[in-house]
Amino acid sequence: MPDTREVVRIARTGIDGNKPVRKALTGLKGVGEMYANAVAESMDYNNTVIGNLDDEEIDKIEEKIKNPDQLDVPAWLRNRRKDRETGEDLHLIEDDLDLKQEFDVRRLKEINSYKGWRHEIGLPVRGQKTQSSFRSGDKIGVSRARIQEEASEGGDDEE
Repeated sequence: MPDTREVVRIARTGIDGNKPVRKALTGLKGVGEMYANAVAESMDYNNTVIGNLDDEEIDKIEEKIKNPDQLDVPAWLRNRRKDRETGEDLHLIEDDLDLKQEFDVRRLKEINSYKGWRHEIGLPVRGQKTQSSFRSGDKIGVSRARIQEEASEGGDDEE
């Protein structure tokens, strides 16, 4: 049995080397269970522990993750369908995904859309109720401890 590496580097991210390929790949941002299963299935690494693979095989896995055209997966499985700039179906991971998302939010703010405005002031964008959720920082209302403290102080003054 080959030595199992504890940490495997894929896309500049450390992944637990003791997990099977299909579970370990979900540790990458932008790779969900279904996409990880598709990668593992296409390369016949169904129950193989990722720490047992050599560097060449890991590089092949990384290449397949970054280029979903090699996987022959359906378009709905990708995380960036019909990209605004290119019109293609892409699958982005890690920093690329963060950067695209940041550019999308920035564009919404620049065109003064409703969603951009909600992003800017830190409120939920997709229509959630805000009366009791999303309360943090200065938005928190009256605390029960402060009311009880004021009530006990007010009762002592009358005596």
